[in-house]
Amino acid sequence: MKPRGKALLAGVVVALVAVFAVIWTTRDKPVELTAGTASYAVRLTVDSPRIGGNAVLVEVTDLAGAPVVADEVTVEPVMADMGHALTPVPATAAAPGHYRADPTDLPMAGLWELTVTVRRDRASEHAVFTLVI
Repeated sequence: MKPRGKALLAGVVVALVAVFAVIWTTRDKPVELTAGTASYAVRLTVDSPRIGGNAVLVEVTDLAGAPVVADEVTVEPVMADMGHALTPVPATAAAPGHYRADPTDLPMAGLWELTVTVRRDRASEHAVFTLVI
């Protein structure tokens, strides 16, 4: 193997080790993500993300920071790379502005998009989050 090929191979191995180290050390910790819509700030927390059922917590506030009491909140998991679009999971209200979609099934490892839909007063807004399992 040429020196350039060895260097490239070594770089790929180091990158893979780094990715697996990050995944291994963070897999038992909650992941907290934030996104916004035109009217809302949305925080999504997944407690110990894993293959299978996950508890997804959603916090919705207006742009001034006040809790939003929505008519409906759903979490829709999509793995675009594999063509998986799962049924949206209805989130139940736990407190004003706090919702829980449990269980939210993520049936395989990889890159997931979780779309949170907030419906209030006949209008729906969507916040999209990226999660790696």
